[in-house]
Amino acid sequence: MRIALVAGARPNFVKIAPLLRSLKRHSEFSTSVVHTGQHYDDLMSASFFRDLGIADPDFNLAVGSGSHAAQTGRVMIAFDELLDEVAFDLVIVVGDVNSTLACSLVAIKRGVPVAHVEAGLRSNDWLMPEEINRVLTDAVSALLLTPSRDADENLIREGRSENDIYFVGNVMVDTLLRFREKTAERRGLMDRFGLRERGFALLTLHRPGNVDLPEVLREIMSAVVEISRDIPVIYPAHPRSRARMKRVGVADIIAGATNLQIIDPLPYLDFLALERWAGFVMTDSGGVQEETTVLGVPCLTLRDNTERPITITQGTNKLVGTARSAIVNAARTALSDHARPSAPLPELWDGSASERIASVLAGESERILNHERTTSRP
Repeated sequence: MRIALVAGARPNFVKIAPLLRSLKRHSEFSTSVVHTGQHYDDLMSASFFRDLGIADPDFNLAVGSGSHAAQTGRVMIAFDELLDEVAFDLVIVVGDVNSTLACSLVAIKRGVPVAHVEAGLRSNDWLMPEEINRVLTDAVSALLLTPSRDADENLIREGRSENDIYFVGNVMVDTLLRFREKTAERRGLMDRFGLRERGFALLTLHRPGNVDLPEVLREIMSAVVEISRDIPVIYPAHPRSRARMKRVGVADIIAGATNLQIIDPLPYLDFLALERWAGFVMTDSGGVQEETTVLGVPCLTLRDNTERPITITQGTNKLVGTARSAIVNAARTALSDHARPSAPLPELWDGSASERIASVLAGESERILNHERTTSRP
């Protein structure tokens, strides 16, 4: 069975690394990595391949950046042209980025079945481009590979057959558990940035709902500056977020905030090290909510909703919204509570999700090769 394993952005690379290793252990699979090029520079792409031990992709579509519509369209055109040249039996997509949806649509229109890793997650917020990508990808996928029980429930509520759904666990956790101890090799980062263990806060911020709306971005950054008066804050900023901060005039807010460091994006292992050693993390990233849960680090999510509620009910995550006062109050609460959260990890977040996925695909090989469709499919 020839498989296309699609990745386009930083979180995708973290998820395909264990999948690629597991699929290669099965002789019946021939797996090719397709990098769409949605994230393409060294810090956003190549460094992740190096840190995660992934060989250069077999195919690089090199689509680059752009608006959601333009980027999705370019990925569709490029992937469609690739499928003119290479016959795949299955396309595996991960997560919820534009590349995930684009390649799913192209595959299904060509009669190639799609398997969606991280299926069923829902924020129920249709202002999030990622929510649209998630729902539409799940709608066309033949195999729905879920990270948590609530994801199964979402899919069943939407009318999908239980025969299409496989609860396999969280592949991101596979990578984190494999590399967690390697963070010890990154202790020089603390000296480099003048930080001490648990004596700083880590910030990530990239969602359009936070960085594209001037009033929201200014509210968040005002809170961050106030927090930095109590504890150093380090912010590895996505290039797009940096551009937005310049455009909406955040410079006046952060001027003089000597305890706030805005730095370039970090390679995977460097970021994981800072995440592990932070006193708490402020984020709008879904993956970071999961990582902090595994690491036992308090997480303040700067959103009004999350597609990963298990990180709240069984993890270290708290939804705090985007209001300045709420963020500051939540940060001060995290600072005053010196005990690290401790609880059993969510079910099947055990480092073996990728092996379970490979086993599912092996068991479903006849269905995949015959392009069978269930009656619940649209």
